[in-house]
Amino acid sequence: MQTRRNFLYNTGALAVGSVLLPSFVNPSKKVKNIGVQLYTFRKEMLADAKGTLQKIAASGIKQIESAASEKGNYYGLSPKEMKTICSDLGMTLRSGHVHIDDRWQQTMNDAAESGQEYLICSTMATSGQTVANYKAVAEAFNKAGEECKKLHVRFGYHNHAYEFENENGKVLYDVLLENTDAALVNMEMDLGWVIVGGKDPLEYFKKYNGRFPLWHLKDMDLQKKQSTEFGKGGLAIQQMLQHSKAAGLKYFFVEQEEYTIGPFESMKENISFLNALVL
Repeated sequence: MQTRRNFLYNTGALAVGSVLLPSFVNPSKKVKNIGVQLYTFRKEMLADAKGTLQKIAASGIKQIESAASEKGNYYGLSPKEMKTICSDLGMTLRSGHVHIDDRWQQTMNDAAESGQEYLICSTMATSGQTVANYKAVAEAFNKAGEECKKLHVRFGYHNHAYEFENENGKVLYDVLLENTDAALVNMEMDLGWVIVGGKDPLEYFKKYNGRFPLWHLKDMDLQKKQSTEFGKGGLAIQQMLQHSKAAGLKYFFVEQEEYTIGPFESMKENISFLNALVL
């Protein structure tokens, strides 16, 4: 099955790139305003973007993160159309995963026109798994962050598992964190890929307090190393949410790349799981 990482590699060498989370100070709080990464519904969005968004809204989802597709960053819709449709359905387009390419300026302009807050780099070329390469990438990300800031859009990066490899004992994801300006480069932590990479998200929340305003909330089958419905994998979802303040979390998106059932059925299970949590 084609993974999102492979899809992005096939559509561009370097890709760029939730839901408003309530305070979890009160332990009686429940999860609200659940968001979704639209790659979860990639085939459906390409076939019928508006109809799929209507079904997503009917499920109770309030926040949307888009992903680059063969029909563009908004699935054949214009930025304004995407914004309007989401708004009319009671949802907000918060973020989008896009490509850094020769259309980068237009991509930023479109994001500003859509009203979204974030542009997220969702993967990087893995040919240079070295400290030197990650320092160079960090410099490029700082520049992208400055460019986005001029248009009142926030730039960020989304991890997979390979960033947690190391060179001479130095974890490459740490190099990225330590060489990017927190005011310019926002980290969207994919919690599932962190645990596949052999690391603990809570340790990152503690070490790099407040650096992770965005999450992909994703449970993972650790044997198959692929996503699964909430409660069927190895991510301690409730524990993660209870430490959202340390992460600096503002929005999270549920993303599911593979399913044991269909995407809407899987999302229904995920939403039911979240609705049952008391934090």
